[in-house]
Amino acid sequence: MQPRPAAGPHRGSYAGDVTPQLAWQWVQAGEAVLVDVRTDAEREWVGFVPGAVPVAWKQWPGMALNPDFDAQVRRAAGGKKVVLLCRSGVRSIAAAKRATELGLEAYNILEGFEGDPDAHAHRGQHGGWRRHGLPWRQN
Repeated sequence: MQPRPAAGPHRGSYAGDVTPQLAWQWVQAGEAVLVDVRTDAEREWVGFVPGAVPVAWKQWPGMALNPDFDAQVRRAAGGKKVVLLCRSGVRSIAAAKRATELGLEAYNILEGFEGDPDAHAHRGQHGGWRRHGLPWRQN
């Protein structure tokens, strides 16, 4: 398990992409901090990763950018690399790009928390943090 370089239009704009398993391995080894960039509502309704630092990229309602993201992600990193988790791996790319601009070593977690949608547009059956059996809890 190795990180993949950011590809396509994102090439070189953040450290790379990692599988949920590699992200968890780094967190357990103390090499990285897991930052959950989903909204407070998503973490409350869908579930959360115990120990992850909640730093919303956008906030519900309205999905406005979090004006405190920069300060919060810097504080969360604490000198370690950051692995960023969202629902599907889209917002975490944007957050990884911004964290990289701030001078952090930032990685996007592939598949996100809920994984890819199935043929019926339901998530939770095709990949994702939860589907891989990694730690999470529901309120």
